[in-house]
Amino acid sequence: MNKPSRAFTRFAWLIVAYLVLVILWGAWVRITGSGAGCGNHWPTCNGQVLPIAPGAKTLVEFTHRLTSGLSLPLVLVMLVWGFKRFPRQHGVRWASIGTLVFLLSEAALGAGLVKFELVADNTSVARAVTASLHLINTFALSAFAALVAWWSKRDYQIKWDFKSRVSRWLLPGGMGLILTAMSGAVTALGDTLFPTTLGAHTASDHFLVQLRIVHPILAVATGLYLLLALQILGERLKGGGLLSGLILTQLLLGAINVLLSAPGWMQLIHLAMALAVWLGALLVWVCSQEVLPLIDQNPELKDHPEQSLV
Repeated sequence: MNKPSRAFTRFAWLIVAYLVLVILWGAWVRITGSGAGCGNHWPTCNGQVLPIAPGAKTLVEFTHRLTSGLSLPLVLVMLVWGFKRFPRQHGVRWASIGTLVFLLSEAALGAGLVKFELVADNTSVARAVTASLHLINTFALSAFAALVAWWSKRDYQIKWDFKSRVSRWLLPGGMGLILTAMSGAVTALGDTLFPTTLGAHTASDHFLVQLRIVHPILAVATGLYLLLALQILGERLKGGGLLSGLILTQLLLGAINVLLSAPGWMQLIHLAMALAVWLGALLVWVCSQEVLPLIDQNPELKDHPEQSLV
């Protein structure tokens, strides 16, 4: 049996927090229109390793690149440490690999945005599609990093059961969160490029403006579904009450964001809460899987594994 390492767990959670900050700063790059702050040069900034006398937008973009770049050595340290600290087949190992893979793909997507000039005032369909893919990659990156931290406290192997009662209810909600995030990325892009007041839309508006209605519909539908699922699964589902609170808070923040016509600071808060809901839903589901090794000893838990999560 592997003895959990508190030092490793703390380090892994610090990486999760750091990645969230990097993600939020990346959103600030979009909000401030600073994506072209380094021109179409990558990894250099305007052809320079260190920009000389940078303007405000260059400074915002270059800071994002620096903080993103620092993520790589931190994740590599976590991966090497995890491989040395945990045995083969332990979840920490493959979650660490997943974190590295999606960190590299995150960098590739960011580089693509710059090289193909899908930044600043670009209003193309290609930018909208890339923004959605970028956010989904971000969700995957944060998920794997959180799993590293979570599983570092566990000794046993995870056994996945996609047909359990909890999985049947929560997995569709997880897919809903992904679709909501994709539409949210497009909506946030439209809010940045075409700021308008509530209800001031016409049929001739750009497609980014016309698509704004999709996100709140998906968000409300997914939120209500998850709230219903958590209620049906019961309060004994570990973390269910907290997740319900996060979902209600996010729905409230979304309404405020719309009423305020999506100011930049509100977009950041909304994104941060979206990450919290996503990671919360993930870990609640993961918790439901952790009791499966107990089912062999307690057959009565087979149909209701969530009952042991107390």
